[in-house]
Amino acid sequence: MQNKGVPDQVESREATPSKDVQAEAIPHDRAWLAALGRAPRVVALVLLLLVGPLLTALSPLTSLLNGDIWWHLRSGLWIFQNHTVPRAGLFSQYADRSWVDCCWGFDVLAAAVYKLLGIRGFAGLLMAFRLALAGMTFLVAGGRKGRFWSAVVLSAIAQYVLTDLALRPILFSILFFGMLLYLLIESRSFSTIRPLLWVPLLFVTWANLDAQFLNGLLLLAVFVVTEITETVFQKPIARAHLAKILGIAGLSLMATLLTPYTFQLFPSAFENAYSNVLFENFQETQAMAFRRPQDFALMILVMAAFLALGRQRSRDLFKISVLGLSIMLAFRLQRDGWCVLLPSIAVIGNALGEWRLKPEQRIPSRLWKRETSLIAVVVLVVFGVTTVHLPTDSALVKQAGHAFPIKACDYIQANHLPGPLFNTYYWGGFLTWYLPEYPVSMDSRLNLYGDDITNRYFKVSGGNQRLETDPSFARARIILLERSSSMLKALTTLPALKDQFRVAYEDDVAAVLVRQ
Repeated sequence: MQNKGVPDQVESREATPSKDVQAEAIPHDRAWLAALGRAPRVVALVLLLLVGPLLTALSPLTSLLNGDIWWHLRSGLWIFQNHTVPRAGLFSQYADRSWVDCCWGFDVLAAAVYKLLGIRGFAGLLMAFRLALAGMTFLVAGGRKGRFWSAVVLSAIAQYVLTDLALRPILFSILFFGMLLYLLIESRSFSTIRPLLWVPLLFVTWANLDAQFLNGLLLLAVFVVTEITETVFQKPIARAHLAKILGIAGLSLMATLLTPYTFQLFPSAFENAYSNVLFENFQETQAMAFRRPQDFALMILVMAAFLALGRQRSRDLFKISVLGLSIMLAFRLQRDGWCVLLPSIAVIGNALGEWRLKPEQRIPSRLWKRETSLIAVVVLVVFGVTTVHLPTDSALVKQAGHAFPIKACDYIQANHLPGPLFNTYYWGGFLTWYLPEYPVSMDSRLNLYGDDITNRYFKVSGGNQRLETDPSFARARIILLERSSSMLKALTTLPALKDQFRVAYEDDVAAVLVRQ
């Protein structure tokens, strides 16, 4: 049980319409007039759901530019072929190292989409994620609780903050984190465990899709600690309710073990999401630098959320704790800005609903179902038509050639150049799919290579360590590098190195060097 102040009581009363409102029927001769009055809501929600997918459809190449999607595809195809999950460093020169594929479920999904729709299916998959995220943020902001217009605005702002997301498993984490937050808030608002019954199912799905299910466990832990604290110090008579919450939390924790890797998943997931090498070499894991408008929009949302709690004089320990912890995580890691974005819009949406001078008139259930059905039909039709008209696979591959070394790979294959291969990091995932007969020296599977191998690779590539100290470079007979890389310039100009390598192929994107 939790301390329910005046705001929570107001929300509970709003959330349960009176019998008079439920029984109220709209006269038949004025039904068309009522429908016309609700038309702006329908249009607004349709636009909210479709803007993100349509923007993705206008630039479908964005779904392919992240090199991660390619090794996910390659791994998923391998799982389909072998009917098991990988446990060693497939497609890599470190095939003898053990590997836990924390997002094997996403790999299978990527492979299934590829088998069904080809490469352009990835654009459709990113569109589907955008659609789901729009619906989730609308729900978290209170769209079903009589706060329609404020929820539309907050959801639109959230989508703007999340506009740069690539097609990666983290999209599932954002979606499931929002769903978990919604269920926990619903449970506290109505003092019921019914919404929590979905939590174990959510975690068993989440743990098989992305390593950042750990963020969800942290959110659940905050909820449990809050309930324990409030039960001990404020509502000691509610211990039966607390026992049920603890039971569901325990089931949720056990549900994360229902993966092919069981206990091995946890250390590997942590390494994949929060290893030291991430903080040292990747911009997305640096502290937020406030160089983008989205960063300032997020900061304003967080400030508005704390202001809302202050104006409400809220003592809701759960909301305060979640905002406090998530702000430390989000502003430390640019990648995890969504961890504070979702609680912020939930708090602001709740506050705006209580500050309304005149509550929004609730739509009868029968009419709400009609509107929902109409919106679903319109969204699905537009989504389907847009997906059908996406560019063909050949067109997308041609466009991808401006970012990936497609022509260079074709040259290597056509001339049967002998390996091993040393490659640029950001091309590693793509090479596992496009050049499968040449195991890569490095890609983004950080929990496969570990900190030592990855750090050594970046030091060698950056010129901070002697080349021969990296075994993958020392034994390489093919060097595939970006045309503009400093390493390529060093290998072709320094007297001590230029005699060891010969430029076999070169274009605007990549260069292929072979060892003399």
